Amino acid sequence: MFKKWALSVMGILAILLVVNLSAGSGVEVQAATKKTEIIVSAAASLQDSLDKIALLYEKKHPDIDLVFNYAASGTLQKQIEQGAPADLFFSAGDKQMNALVEGGLVSDHKVLLKNQLVVVVPSDSKVKLTTITQLTDKAFKKVAVGQPESVPAGQYAQQSLTAKKVWDPLQSKLVFAKDVRQVLSYVETGNADAGFVYKTDALTSKKTKIALTVGPHVHKAINYPAGIVKSSKNQKAAKELYSYLQSKEANDIFVSYGFLLP
Repeated sequence: MFKKWALSVMGILAILLVVNLSAGSGVEVQAATKKTEIIVSAAASLQDSLDKIALLYEKKHPDIDLVFNYAASGTLQKQIEQGAPADLFFSAGDKQMNALVEGGLVSDHKVLLKNQLVVVVPSDSKVKLTTITQLTDKAFKKVAVGQPESVPAGQYAQQSLTAKKVWDPLQSKLVFAKDVRQVLSYVETGNADAGFVYKTDALTSKKTKIALTVGPHVHKAINYPAGIVKSSKNQKAAKELYSYLQSKEANDIFVSYGFLLP
């Protein structure tokens, strides 16, 4: 017992001695440099590509710590409108970005990517789809879509089904999800026989397969605009990241995940 106590006292004395010597010699003990935290509110469908881009970006900028808030674009829009902290907004739809620009909450903004709407089914499904009107068939008991009010993919699905006059007939079959990743999960787990997601999401799943690519003529263009949030306290760092997301290095990663460039 005494030995342990004595050693601890000696340790404390040694620390005090080092501190005193450092002070006397003019040597300063500096705290670790705090990193600048950049919060990116991004559509859930961007998660895989942005996570990979973040690894490269943080290596090039060791003083930056990228923090991602992934959710449906409509949800992120509401969060920013309500004052949630964000430096950059990366939407999966023009509607949500335009609302923030018109509300004076986002300054610089530009469409960086495009995507495609597809219908996925379980990988072992024998069903053949040639048109989305077939979703009214008995083979499909549950069809998953994102909530049209907040999920751009859900809005594009609604536009497509409405154009084909099957939105209303499908109401009893529809299962609504909070974002495209949840739609994908519903199909992967067998809680839905089919689901509307982006091509980029479908390519990440081994448990589903693309049964049909929805024609772009039945829904609005699927644009991914990014913009700088005006209330950001790190405008310079946010602009540097915004510029990097438009670089060839970043574009190559986006394309590798199935995105299209404007």
